[in-house]
Amino acid sequence: MKQIKKIKKPDLPANLPLIEFQEINGQEEPSLGNGMVAGTCLDDEHVDHLVLSKVIFKNVSLINAQLYKIDMTDVIFENCNLSNASLQNGLVYRVSFKECKLLGVDFSQAGLGNVSFENCQAGLCNFVDTAFKTVTFDHTSLKGANFADCKFKTPVFNACDLDDVYFGECPLKGIDISSCTYDRINVDLKHLAGCIVSPQQAIGFARLLGLVIKP
Repeated sequence: MKQIKKIKKPDLPANLPLIEFQEINGQEEPSLGNGMVAGTCLDDEHVDHLVLSKVIFKNVSLINAQLYKIDMTDVIFENCNLSNASLQNGLVYRVSFKECKLLGVDFSQAGLGNVSFENCQAGLCNFVDTAFKTVTFDHTSLKGANFADCKFKTPVFNACDLDDVYFGECPLKGIDISSCTYDRINVDLKHLAGCIVSPQQAIGFARLLGLVIKP
């Protein structure tokens, strides 16, 4: 995998005990920590300002969950389904998503630091106006995702599907997409300078500039 800066992984103790998500019920300031939530359905949960620290979610369904302004540190999601969940305005630090279904997740206006997406289905995700600092997308489908107005710092896209991804008003200087695939990608040509691409991708961008490629 291509790495610009080594990502900090979630710092979790070994052998975390099983805990129930419902422990937050009745809490004035909902928080959950130091445990594993496994094999449960939490679809349509609605919790604002939830604080998660040192938690593993394994085989958990969070479809349509509304987790506005969530604060996560040292958290792992493994084989979870968060499709259409909202993490808008969240703070996400040292968090790993492994083999998760993240279709249509709303990460807009969030702050992501030392976050990894590994073998995930993250098509149609909303990353509008999101700040990225040391974030890795590895073998992840981002088809149709929206990165408009993002603030990128040391992101890595490794062998990802970027088909129909939108990078509007998003400078791509120094970002390497050469190992990624797409049929169409939406970028502002004024923000394309410095983007690292493969020779075949360069031909496609040259055509966008109106150049005629002579065989």
